[in-house]
Amino acid sequence: MERDQDPGDPADTGDEAVRRLYEDHHGPLLRYVSGLLRGDRQRAEDFVQETLVRAWLSASDQPPGWSPPRAWLFRVAHNLVIDWARREQSHPELHQEHVLETHSDPVDPMSQAVHRRFIVHALSRLSRPHREVLFYVYVLGCSGPDAADALGIPPGTVKSRTHHALRELRRRHPQPELAAA
Repeated sequence: MERDQDPGDPADTGDEAVRRLYEDHHGPLLRYVSGLLRGDRQRAEDFVQETLVRAWLSASDQPPGWSPPRAWLFRVAHNLVIDWARREQSHPELHQEHVLETHSDPVDPMSQAVHRRFIVHALSRLSRPHREVLFYVYVLGCSGPDAADALGIPPGTVKSRTHHALRELRRRHPQPELAAA
């Protein structure tokens, strides 16, 4: 692993920054989250990936050359696990349905990676409040009131931010097949 670049170097952006973030923190985060989840490796991978995406997205709000401290990453991962556990406790029937689901379609990791990269890129161009509300509503699956509680804002603000964020995403990334309809 080559580390000749200064962390504040503007050339160290984009793919290189994401790669370094992953290489530096994936292993320790995975061990930590796996311990919190009592060895559920697949779910731990999901939480680690989400933690690293949040770190990457928050870098745009930080001074140049900022790199998230590991303690910050652990706290983000911990909070994600706690939020998930609370949702599972309040909706145990949803967990049972998820356990019974089967995934008959083969998973294409390359397609998933391309899709995730597109989504991360699109979301990174939104304001932080719009990214946050879309994350809570669509990624975590929170209801409007739950997202409002988690973000500390009124439910009406969640609705408004969701509406404006989706409108901005559609404006910046039009779907050709939808435009023709």
